Parts: sequence; structure tokens; C-alpha cells
Amino acid sequence: MVNFQLSERQQLIRETVRKFAQQAIAPKIAEWDDQEYFPAELFREMGKLGLTGLTVPEEWGGAGLTYLDMVEAIMALAEIEPGIALSIAAHNSLATNHINLFGSTHQKQRWLIPLAKGEWIGAWALTEPDSGSDAASLRTRATRKGNTWILNGTKIFTTHGKSADLIIVFARTGNNKYDITAFGIERGTPGLRPGRKERKLGMRTSETTEVILENCEVPDEWRIGKIGEGFQQAMEVLDGGRIGIAALAVGTALGAYHHARQYATERQQFGKPIGLFQGIAFQLADMYTEIEVARLLTYRAAREKDEKGYAGKWASMAKLYASEMALRVTSAAIQIHGGYGFIREYPVEKFYRDARLLTIGEGTSEIQRLIIAKALLKEIGYSPSPTTQS
Repeated sequence: MVNFQLSERQQLIRETVRKFAQQAIAPKIAEWDDQEYFPAELFREMGKLGLTGLTVPEEWGGAGLTYLDMVEAIMALAEIEPGIALSIAAHNSLATNHINLFGSTHQKQRWLIPLAKGEWIGAWALTEPDSGSDAASLRTRATRKGNTWILNGTKIFTTHGKSADLIIVFARTGNNKYDITAFGIERGTPGLRPGRKERKLGMRTSETTEVILENCEVPDEWRIGKIGEGFQQAMEVLDGGRIGIAALAVGTALGAYHHARQYATERQQFGKPIGLFQGIAFQLADMYTEIEVARLLTYRAAREKDEKGYAGKWASMAKLYASEMALRVTSAAIQIHGGYGFIREYPVEKFYRDARLLTIGEGTSEIQRLIIAKALLKEIGYSPSPTTQS
């Protein structure tokens, strides 16, 4: 039996992050959401708390925490503001973790330390206009020229694509579908520029843009790992990233639930609080039950990652269930608020908008089901051909 009792450290992480979010973030949420403003200046403050290098070893400027610790931090942040939590999850699980896992000693010294300390913001650019779930079909190409690479292509849906100090870019370096290589590209490199900033339904405090590469010249020392290893690197990074999204979903659902529960105790109809009516009470019971199931599944995935280095189907199951749960819970929170849930004066409508991304980002629900099914079939000796989905 796996014990998921939180340690004193994890309880402290939760309390510290929640206190920071309530003081530094909560008063500005409505303004930032209205203006679609990404508060990049917060990264230094969050870096001081260790939030920008959660699983990075201390020798490289990080907090040296476990995935279980990371999950607790993201959940606590998402309860207050899911958009900022998304940015922290992407910074930690994708860009920073990629350098932590696959970067050379020189790259870790140059990039990982400022990323982990919150001095730099990281981005991870995989998705393209014609390659989403089929990540291996990307068209961005890197052509070698002596000791440099020339990159051309366009990436979309890149978190921090404009503000990032370092962007991890995946490009085709051969003719085989899986001949893909990862490169780190620093802000200000000629030929690298942000494209359109997306106007989004939710997660509006987290920046999402295009990344455009036009004859972008990159030294070979910025290549991450061996030539042609990029696709496998991406799959391993996404394995941890999905745990972060699951934690984000749990925190988002908890935030909406807490507001709905409070409203149910204050709103009077027919002479008593609506929370005393069975229809509302049962909704609250179902919401909290689903949240706790998703939380335990997320803890299990994090424990798998900590103990085995790979969470596989557990990461996909946690991401699948938690993200779909968040949609149900945030929708129920609006229903409990009635007409007030539909107006922006009340925070549940924002949690609902924010939750909508979670079944899409870092692998759609459909892709998670494919990954889970493949793993289950493999357990009984059936091994289908490798999938290109991510």
C-alpha cells in the first residue's frame, strides 16, 4: 500500500505558496485577466521561494525537491490563480526540466542556473500549425553549416514565447520522421522573434505566442543531446509535464469548489442557505469526491516519477482524469452560483475558462487514452507499432 500522507515539508510548501499567492497575486487577478497581462516580474519573486527550479538539484540553483513536492506547489498556486500556475508548471516541467535532464555541463551552467533561480524565463517550442498531436510531423528544419545550425520554421501555442530568455526548439535534422533535434536558443539571437500573441478564452495571465525562426543561426554548442534524439527527449519531458498539468487541474478545481461551497452557505433561498438543499449538497459532495480521486491519482503518478524516473500510464491517467474532472467541477461551481456564476464579478467563471485548456495542453484527452491503452496492451504482451502521438 502506498502512503500519500503529506510530509511536513509538503505541508510547508503548500502553506508558503498559498500565502504568497494570496498576498502577491490575488489582489491583481481581475486586472491581469482583463488586460491579458503576463506578470513576468513575478518570476524573480517566485524564484526566491524556489518555485522556478522545483526539481532542479541545488548544485544548479534549484530547490532539489521531488515531483510530489512539485505537485503540492502547483496545486496550491492554482487554487488562487491557474494562469500563473500554468506558467510555473511549463517553466519547471518543460523548459527547465529539459536542460536538467539532457543539457551538457556547460549548458547547465549557462542556462539551468538562471532558469532555476527565476532570473530567466524558459519556453518550450514543439507544436506547429500542422503538427499538434502528431508531434513527429513537425516542419521546422535545422541545416548544419560547419559548426553552426540554420533554423527555419514557425512554432505556435508556445508558453512564454515572447518573454522567454531561453527557448527550447525542436527541429528536423534528417529525412527520417524521427530525425528531430532539440536546440536551446537565447533571447536576442538574430532570426528568432515572437509572432502573434494569442487572445485566449482562459489562462490569460500566462503568455502564449508564436515563435518564428528565419535563418536563425545557432552554434552547435547550443544543441541539446545528440543529433536525432530530440523526439525521444520530448516524450520523456512530457511524461513529467503531464503530472504538472494534473496538479494544475486539481488546484483549479479546488479553487472553484471553495468558492462554490462558500457561496452555498451564504446564498439564501426559500428561507435557508442553498447548501442545505439536497440538490446543492449532493453537487458539493460529488465535486469534492472527484477532486480527491484526482489528487490521489496525481500523487501516485508523482510517486512513480520519483521512484522510477518514468510515470508512463500513471502520468497520462492522472492528466486525463484530473483535467476532465476540472471541467466538471468548475461547471458545477457555476451552476451552484446560478446567474451570478455567469458574470465576471464572481471568480468561478474564470476558473471555468481556465480549466478548459487542461484537456488540450501537453497532450489531449484523446492522446492520453491512446497512451494508456497502449501501455495496458503491452502489459499482456501485445506491442503495437510505435505511435507518433505525444
